[in-house]
Amino acid sequence: MKKTLSTLALTSLILFAGSAQAEAINQSLPESVAQALKANKLPPDAVSLVMLPLTSQDTPTIFNADVPLNPASTMKLVTTYAALELLGPTHQWRTEFYTDGSLKAGVLSGNLYLKGGGDPKLNMERLWLLMRDLKANGVRQITGDLVLDRSFFIPPQNDSFVDDGGDENKPFLVGPDALLVNLKALRVLVRNEEGRISVATEPPMANLIIDNRISSQRGVQCQDWPNTRYNVTQNAQGQLVMVATGNLPEGCSGQSYLSILDHPQYAAGAVRGIWQELGGSIQGADRLGNVPPKARLLARAFSPDVVEVIRDINKYSNNTMARQLFLSIGARFRNANDADDAQAANRAVHNLFTKKGLDASNLIMENGSGLSRNERISAREMAYMLRAAWYGPYAPEFISSMPLVGMDGTMRKRLRNMAGDAHIKTGTLNNVRAIAGFSRDGRGNTWAVVAILNHDRPWGASSILDQVLISLQSRK
Repeated sequence: MKKTLSTLALTSLILFAGSAQAEAINQSLPESVAQALKANKLPPDAVSLVMLPLTSQDTPTIFNADVPLNPASTMKLVTTYAALELLGPTHQWRTEFYTDGSLKAGVLSGNLYLKGGGDPKLNMERLWLLMRDLKANGVRQITGDLVLDRSFFIPPQNDSFVDDGGDENKPFLVGPDALLVNLKALRVLVRNEEGRISVATEPPMANLIIDNRISSQRGVQCQDWPNTRYNVTQNAQGQLVMVATGNLPEGCSGQSYLSILDHPQYAAGAVRGIWQELGGSIQGADRLGNVPPKARLLARAFSPDVVEVIRDINKYSNNTMARQLFLSIGARFRNANDADDAQAANRAVHNLFTKKGLDASNLIMENGSGLSRNERISAREMAYMLRAAWYGPYAPEFISSMPLVGMDGTMRKRLRNMAGDAHIKTGTLNNVRAIAGFSRDGRGNTWAVVAILNHDRPWGASSILDQVLISLQSRK
């Protein structure tokens, strides 16, 4: 979607675009968008719209563009753009095993420390490979404790989002952590074979006892969503117990994705479960602590780079990974005046906007994911950031991280008649619908497009915003 320009030509194009916008700006909504708003009984000022031409001299559209709005998940574009610029496209995170003891004949006499580095994508496969490296380095039996070092981040204390259903076990609500393992997602599998019900977890959790109280049903059809529920408690011995209740018809199975353990419980359970499968043992307890200064490195794993991480974040609107990325920016630029890494990241992003000559007077970032009732940005600020990204050094990486309209990510099922003609990030909260990204018009020219709708009754708002892209493609 982008042609290479020389520095001189690029400068001339930017100056021309600025002068052209000063001379002529369309301040009206496209007719189809206005009609769609009216049909859904929404006022025109419920939406803010900016369409900036990037490869032509067409007139930009700027409507109600300076109102600070909740952008929902389109805020992830600000976070991922900042990560490319501030961390760099090749930045990687490290996860490491250390020890304060000695190793002889496969026995590690001392503690095993697992130090998190904020990796947004430490999945089970990569943790397994890291532990394979630990075993390959001669470790079999560990006499001391498993110590989790989560000190890489200074997380904010008031960053929370209450889902409308009040279900804190939903994976999309998982918060960030310096030692985030597998997005803290636990897959619970249940099966009824001839009246015998089995319950298992993936990954297997060595520190989790399953109390299976699910009843078997006969002569009942299988359901798309089995009537099963899961709750984690502690028994008298302090052990974690997952109580499974509900009922399941014979011959049926189901699975649920939950986040019912906290970060230390999940990380320790996964490590012990994998280590047992590899034939190892850890004799001590699980606890939190920092790696001692003189500890010895045993194994290290590197994450995928920023380019791969932002693709997962933008295409699939991954809230947890976005929040990890935001805090990673803060950890890089933290100073003594910052109360936490969210504050440091907010300051770093505002400084980036200033450096790029972008207005950020309306920009409020709480966690960088858009999963917030407090985050704000104006449509103009978002659109001008997109224009800066288009002319920036990492434009291909940034653009390709967004969903392809009608083809993948959160836009896979929308506007299939426009398949491949736009890279668009979506945003959705109860009172928010938003789109932001890059789209072509009917002549093949590319535009930066931002449309944000905030209203208490956003019924039909997604189809209204689709009309923005349709109206742009209809320009011949």
